[in-house]
Amino acid sequence: MQFLARSLLKLLGWTLIEAPDRPARAVLIAYPHTSNWDGIYALLIKWALRLDTHWVGKDALFRPPFGGLLRWLGGVPVNRRQRTGFVEQMVAEFARRPDFMLVMAPEGTRSLTVGWKTGFYRIALGAQVPVGLAFIDYRRREAGVLAYLPLTGDPDTDIKAIAAHYHDRPGKRPELASPVRWLE
Repeated sequence: MQFLARSLLKLLGWTLIEAPDRPARAVLIAYPHTSNWDGIYALLIKWALRLDTHWVGKDALFRPPFGGLLRWLGGVPVNRRQRTGFVEQMVAEFARRPDFMLVMAPEGTRSLTVGWKTGFYRIALGAQVPVGLAFIDYRRREAGVLAYLPLTGDPDTDIKAIAAHYHDRPGKRPELASPVRWLE
């Protein structure tokens, strides 16, 4: 699968970027998430880089007829309509597994928002794992993981470090990319 994914990405004109020193466990954030195409490219990147990732999606995506396929592809359904203890469940999952990568879109949607949700941050802090900065830069046709950042525990310091890495990395629809800042 790795060979096929790398070949297809190369044929389409994409360059893969991979940060050195990949940890066994991390929360990968996928930013910006502005198009349904992001999911297709993300799967190709996952296979091309041999990332054994699980990703979070709204539970409505996991209904028949495609729910089983999405779970097989690493999908983890989340009910965003009510509090279900998702952060605590994911922290427990990290504690249970020596190798675990969880992908989340910090915006929580493909639409423009005023900032980022904090779930990924709280999971990474609770699990004591770094945050991987995944991206798909449609302008440069580059995709992959920019860096794995250990968190300081100071939200303002950490969001500034994240923003510095994502500076000038547009998505497919840049006008829908939410600013890299916490929701108030």
